[in-house]
Amino acid sequence: MKAIRAHGPGDPGVLVLDEVPVPEPGPGDVLIRVRAACLNPPDWYARRDYEMFPDHLFPAGGRPHVRFPWTPGSDASGVVAAVGPGVTGFAVGDAVFGLIRFPSLDDGGRAYAEYTTAPAAHLARKPDSVDHVQAAAVPMAGLTAYQFLFDHVRLPEGWTVLVNGAAGGVGHFAVQLAKTRGAHVIAVASSRHEDFLRGLGADEYIDYTATAAEDAVRDVDLVVDTVGGPDAHRFLKAVRDGGTISPVFHGDYHREEAARRGIEFRGGQVHSDGAQMAELAALLADGSLRAGIDSVYDLADAAKAHERAEGGHIQGKIVLSVP
Repeated sequence: MKAIRAHGPGDPGVLVLDEVPVPEPGPGDVLIRVRAACLNPPDWYARRDYEMFPDHLFPAGGRPHVRFPWTPGSDASGVVAAVGPGVTGFAVGDAVFGLIRFPSLDDGGRAYAEYTTAPAAHLARKPDSVDHVQAAAVPMAGLTAYQFLFDHVRLPEGWTVLVNGAAGGVGHFAVQLAKTRGAHVIAVASSRHEDFLRGLGADEYIDYTATAAEDAVRDVDLVVDTVGGPDAHRFLKAVRDGGTISPVFHGDYHREEAARRGIEFRGGQVHSDGAQMAELAALLADGSLRAGIDSVYDLADAAKAHERAEGGHIQGKIVLSVP
């Protein structure tokens, strides 16, 4: 079979199309004929062996170890081609999607390939109403938004939620999932994303290129910050005393000042979960959730897809189509 591999760390050009054996599903696993795989930030972080992070934001001792040659990809949508011992929930021919073996890198998803294996417990059935490209765009970003809002924050009905970086992968799912709980959602992104985000249900829109979001709003209950970075603390001005910040990426949040105001930080590492994928599938099926697709590339063009990803200003997700 064909698979994208990096034989060492580096820029997108290290991603090459190799011929490798078809994997065998182990106990509890299924073999998936991949039809689409999605790019996520951990793919290009790992490809560069995490060298882009300063130690104060991501200490070197805490970074995952990447074993090369390495096949990226944790998000896949495809069709079950075989089942391993003990699998009863899926059969050959079932269309499935999911976040595979994340956050493990040593035994990661390996989804940039014609075939990959996945624990059955990490998968859900793909709704008939969405194609494989749309389904592949959901798992990591959708589960991140779901787990932040509903597991870590336990979002109450009717809160005011500001989503920073609302047009990106996690951000555009957070907008939609917050709306399912009756939240008043303020979306922060650049001007070109306004129609996209209002179409997803955002109640207010702030173009950060024209207005500093932290100066435009006050007393929000929750900030979901998908950007982070050294200036992340600016959102303290927007949060009410006793409110909550959910940082998706590393950032400087002036936590001592936040603590004085009773502001809590809630979040955690996204992880594979087939039951939660099934809940996202139900929302996709009834139209409450949809995946924004920035662009689609052929599997062989994975390097070009990574170049697009690292260029930033993405609207939704970048997906690889696997012929």
